[in-house]
Amino acid sequence: MVQNFPKIKQLCLLLAYILIPFAAFSQHQGYFTGRVLSDYNNGPLVGANIKMYRNASVGTATDRNGYFFLSLKPGNYQFIVSYTGMETDTVNVSIHSGDTTRRTIKLKFFVSNLAPVEVKVGRLDQKPEDLTVSMEIIDIKQIESKNSTNIKTVLKDTPGLNILDGEPQIRGGSGFTFGVGSKVGLFVDGMPALSGDANRPLWDFIPLENIKQIEVIKGASSVLSGSASLSGAIYVRTEYPGLKPVTKFRVYSGFYNAPKYKYMKWWKQFPYIAGTSFLHSRMIKNTDLVIGGNIKFDHGYEGPPVPLPTVVDTITDFNESQMAERSANLNFKIRHRNKKYEGFNYGVNGNFQVQKTKLMVAWLDDSAGFYRAYPRAVVLQDKFLFYLDPFVNYYSPLGFKHSLKTRVMYNNNQMSNNQMIKNTVIFTDYSFRRDYPSLNDLKFIGGFSTQYTSSYSNIYIGSGSPYNRHFNLSGYTEVKVNLLDMLKLTGGFRLEYNTINHEIGNLKTIFRVGASFKLLKETYLRMSLGQGYRYPTIAERYIRISMGTFGAFDNPDLIPETSVNAELGIKQGFKFKNYFGYLDVAFFQQDYKNTIEYLFGFWDSTYTFAIAGFKFVNTGRSRIVGVDISVTGRAELFPGFYMNTVFGYNYIMPKSLDPNYVFAQDFKPGGNHTDFTFLNTSVDPDRHILKYRFLHSVKANLEFEYKGFSPGFTLRYFSKLENLDKSIEDFENATKAAGGSLQPIEYMNYYYNENNGNVIMDLRLAYSFGEKYKVSVTANNLLNRWYSLRPLKAEPMRSILFQFSYKI
Repeated sequence: MVQNFPKIKQLCLLLAYILIPFAAFSQHQGYFTGRVLSDYNNGPLVGANIKMYRNASVGTATDRNGYFFLSLKPGNYQFIVSYTGMETDTVNVSIHSGDTTRRTIKLKFFVSNLAPVEVKVGRLDQKPEDLTVSMEIIDIKQIESKNSTNIKTVLKDTPGLNILDGEPQIRGGSGFTFGVGSKVGLFVDGMPALSGDANRPLWDFIPLENIKQIEVIKGASSVLSGSASLSGAIYVRTEYPGLKPVTKFRVYSGFYNAPKYKYMKWWKQFPYIAGTSFLHSRMIKNTDLVIGGNIKFDHGYEGPPVPLPTVVDTITDFNESQMAERSANLNFKIRHRNKKYEGFNYGVNGNFQVQKTKLMVAWLDDSAGFYRAYPRAVVLQDKFLFYLDPFVNYYSPLGFKHSLKTRVMYNNNQMSNNQMIKNTVIFTDYSFRRDYPSLNDLKFIGGFSTQYTSSYSNIYIGSGSPYNRHFNLSGYTEVKVNLLDMLKLTGGFRLEYNTINHEIGNLKTIFRVGASFKLLKETYLRMSLGQGYRYPTIAERYIRISMGTFGAFDNPDLIPETSVNAELGIKQGFKFKNYFGYLDVAFFQQDYKNTIEYLFGFWDSTYTFAIAGFKFVNTGRSRIVGVDISVTGRAELFPGFYMNTVFGYNYIMPKSLDPNYVFAQDFKPGGNHTDFTFLNTSVDPDRHILKYRFLHSVKANLEFEYKGFSPGFTLRYFSKLENLDKSIEDFENATKAAGGSLQPIEYMNYYYNENNGNVIMDLRLAYSFGEKYKVSVTANNLLNRWYSLRPLKAEPMRSILFQFSYKI
């Protein structure tokens, strides 16, 4: 032991030689630490910037709990603390050797009195300024202020988004298709909310009573959102329980007014609207439980057909009571947070619905039958739907997340024309996400998803069998990186494989890149270039059904459509006295290849079940250019009196790039045929404008708040329908020339004389008794305008709705 002492002494001297400089260095260092919170609710601000004044290279950003830490030489410093949407603060600190200076910094909202918004685009958590595409955000306060009874009425005032007869359209990306083959993805908590056979949005299946936030993404979103998101996506996010249990109850009742012209009124019973909904949310130890439901009754504003005496109709001979709609829905969310393994949770979500509804294809005529169905062009539906969504998540303290989501969805739709559709959808999605704060705040996500749809229906006999199968397999990844705290770059790709009925599959790779640049304090420039891809659905390819003298025709040769979307946008915060807000302007171009349109025509004469009708066809190349402008703001006009505003304007110029392209032929006996092109199938082909589009649309919402009262006003403007299928006019002339053997269908008089644009206004008034009770009255279509936004479809007349809600 004594012999080893010199060696031990030498080792101690060596360690002292190494460590003393570091100790001396640490003695000449001090520390600045603390937390950045929101003044609104004391919540942590994740990613808030703390930068030294006049030396931005010295600084840091807060972690996921709002904490920060800096090591500095002794001295006096001035730091700038900033966070998007919040007022910047300046902090002066004195650093002393070996001491720690602690501060709690609270930032106020730049847009006064606006609550924070959680934004999760696709699968990456992002702040609004980091987005490289346009997005409209609808929070819970906006949802509740509309006094809505379904999600479509919540979305109808969104700039750049139109919902026509149940079909979402973003920036003119599609015409109208009765909701079939939606080009806008619809998701609830990251799970698709489209029917498996037709990609039809399941609007009534979305639990309005538990929506936390809605995000509308404009532009190609296929990389992370999948095939259906060719021109955009709608993400609906529902709420999990907080620390306190929440119970909500709502009941509403109302009615439709008589149409503007009394001769259009068809009902004899009271035209009621009624319903109720409930929600209970609570934490039970480590288990989160949400349960909700609703019941709806709607007399409806569209009446049964009135056939000519010479026309026998035994298929749609419905009465007023049969045309009424009603539904019941029960949904739940269960999540268990494992005690033993922190960050590990699992559970199941579910939704069950029974519904009696109708699908009306065409009105009777454009006068007395404006609100009545054409014989055999309306179908009554008895639906039963449910889904179960088991899931497992693991959030690691190291900054990565594993997520596995699965779904089994079943849809049984029994229809009045002796038809039925049964679908089973099995969906799986696995994703891995990792954040790298030390690598320029790099965020990575990758994963794969599969969807298998099994469908049985004689409606899809165009494939040769009522049994049809669709399989999809996709792999995806996206990366986001932050450079110099001012430039955010995003890039990603998706590989997608599709096959129907075991035919040769289609494999497609799509890409997306984007950038967001912070120019000034509240000025953000963004740009993006993204590809879109959409594979045809079972319904688009194989539907074959008769609806009286016209029907829907199959097209087994339909091929996928693709798009390239480019956008340049700027978002600017502003303040005029007490009015705070944001102005967003985006210029965009969307190029489509093999564009799928739902066109009306006289098709191949080998069909014997109908004279004319609708058919999905690839119409070649098309281009849509335009500008999207939105303004949101809030002002305190005087103490306690607030004004909220939302304004949006959308202009598009949608054109066919292949007006002479032959997309179909009508073969006739003897070998003669007619070539169908854009030019010879359009009512107005001169400017090559795509069919069933509005060039201009305006959305505006104005609301006031004062001592519990909140009156509101909304306005929607649609310019005239520029173009449509010439075959609609030809079919109308043919039915009139039949001399009573065919029921005439009349639309063209409305198109030429009433199609001059439409302004629709809604008015609402609500009063809140403290935080628990609220009563409201809403008048939709206040001026009782009679109007149509898509051919042969009437929009609702004025309706009055009274609501009472209770929340504890």
